[in-house]
Amino acid sequence: MLMQRLLFCLVKKLVLTVFIFHGLSAFAQENQQRSIIMISDTQAPMWIEKLFLKSNNNEKATAILFDQIVKLRPENLFILGDVTSWSAKEKKWQAMDNYLKNCQDADITIAALLGNHDVMGSVAKAELNFKKRFPNAVPKGYYQIVDSIAFVMLNSNFNRMKVEDIEFQQKWYKETLDSLDKSNRVKVIIVSCHHAPYTNSKIVGSSKPVQERFVPLFISTAKCRLFITGHAHAFEHFVLSEKDFLVIGGGGGIHQPLRNAHPDLQEDYKPQFHFLMITPNSGFLQIDSYALKKDFSGFEKRHILDLPVDSSGKDHQ
Repeated sequence: MLMQRLLFCLVKKLVLTVFIFHGLSAFAQENQQRSIIMISDTQAPMWIEKLFLKSNNNEKATAILFDQIVKLRPENLFILGDVTSWSAKEKKWQAMDNYLKNCQDADITIAALLGNHDVMGSVAKAELNFKKRFPNAVPKGYYQIVDSIAFVMLNSNFNRMKVEDIEFQQKWYKETLDSLDKSNRVKVIIVSCHHAPYTNSKIVGSSKPVQERFVPLFISTAKCRLFITGHAHAFEHFVLSEKDFLVIGGGGGIHQPLRNAHPDLQEDYKPQFHFLMITPNSGFLQIDSYALKKDFSGFEKRHILDLPVDSSGKDHQ
């Protein structure tokens, strides 16, 4: 009888331990799943780029970045263009397809927008290849809402777009911001395109068309708080009209030299390879950057800002 009681107690403790372990694991995963990661310029360097800029095991760095993203298991991953070096060519997707599969296997929802490398050559082939991997992507603009954050994804490849498509997107952009700004489902709006409206890059420079077409509506819309882009292969942080602009082109492209044209709040933070993590909290978004160490041995986390959001739940009129 004593042995039976001891055995019963032992089994009971074992079951309780397993239950607690799984409960804590589920709780941790649920909290972890609330985060969102954004990355840009994951393309492998082209041979011509290597003639003018110094490469540094860039493709290996991209692989490590995606491994870390899978380990962090965010709820969503947004890729802000230049997903591959030449997206119209199927063979250029080989490595990226593996990264995307690993993310999907980890239950990470993926969205992307077109960069200049994604529309090189045949735009039709490029968009077809893009649509295979990102079926929800729309070349003339689309948005997704994640945990009361609206991510507005725009196409800034104006020189590869038809005039009527540019005008369609502009009208859609205005109407969408108006609608999201009034919606009680949305507390904050993050706008993204590939080309940076402001950058100190000596290679690509600031995009005047983005400044003219996208920035004014972003500035004038109350819930628009963060404008995130790539194209410039650097990490940069600018403020205009009390709103934040981030450049996060550190997904694997060759690092670009910078000038001092615009005041950069992250002047002392210039990692080669990095991605951005957004963590929703009560009343604010925590914005952090994960940078690959120079020796590729791990990551360093840098807090960028806490972004206040509208927590009232009331519609804006």
